Amino acid sequence: MRKFRRILVASALATLTLASCGLQSGGALPLAVGPGSITPVPDLENVKITVGSKDYTEQVILGYLIEFALSAAGADVRDLTNIAGSNSTRDAQESGQIDITYEYTGTGWINYLGHETPVPGATAQFEAVRDEDLERNGMVWVDPAPMDNTYALAMSRQTADETGITTLSQYTDLIEADPKAASTCMESEFLVRQDGFAGMAARYGFDLARVHPNILQTGIIYEAIARGTSCRFGEVFTTDGRIIALDLLILEDDLHFFPNYNPAIVMRKDFADAHPQVAEVMAPVSAALTTAEITELNRRVDVEGEEPANVARDWLVDKGFITLP
Repeated sequence: MRKFRRILVASALATLTLASCGLQSGGALPLAVGPGSITPVPDLENVKITVGSKDYTEQVILGYLIEFALSAAGADVRDLTNIAGSNSTRDAQESGQIDITYEYTGTGWINYLGHETPVPGATAQFEAVRDEDLERNGMVWVDPAPMDNTYALAMSRQTADETGITTLSQYTDLIEADPKAASTCMESEFLVRQDGFAGMAARYGFDLARVHPNILQTGIIYEAIARGTSCRFGEVFTTDGRIIALDLLILEDDLHFFPNYNPAIVMRKDFADAHPQVAEVMAPVSAALTTAEITELNRRVDVEGEEPANVARDWLVDKGFITLP
């Protein structure tokens, strides 16, 4: 995901651009790296690999992680991160303009494969996407990461102390007892999505009519939750760095409603078959990508103003995957 909600307009325009003139072939890596625990792989030496990503912080960081890792392995990596929208990124991959990207299992299942109901459980969701996308579209999914960038409701620490709430079931009880005390900020799309608030209401058994949501833009919601003025609870994405910066607390999804959005390496089958070493290089990198780790990387970019390439390279260096030249 993150996030297919922005696809509707942005990717439609980007897809027209793709169709009319195509993407450029990609630029060189913005920073040089050396080998660490990722060592040169003879079969990848000077192999030209174009890496793509979508156009928001987390995706750009993930794209650079692929680029620096494969560069340390000896590949001739080209940078085509920052593509506008999920659909445009997928189109670029299917057409051969990019070779590899990180994509989210929930996005693959719902957006690309057209399912409305997610598969419960991270492993089961990954396996379902992996098997069906390979069979239908010749796309190979490997190396899923434990990080999960999904929907959630969050609250300030003050709200948590005042209400004693820690779970969505307790939030439901508050709605039934005192709807005004459960004031909630969200995007308009989240209100009606079946994998959003509407579906959550059905799963947790509360009446949508009892909730009077405050509809705000995504970027405003985090500050609104922290201040507690226009809402006490609000829609967030679980890996957003503002959760840390504003000391927000995530309500536990104790009935496991929200879909899993774990990123995995995605390649066309012809590319994956020709270069099986790519999956071997990326496996330990993906395994280290926990929700806490990526949230901190997002925070450094979105809150501290650091460059995504620097943040991605620093993390790989800190983990020992690569070295500075």
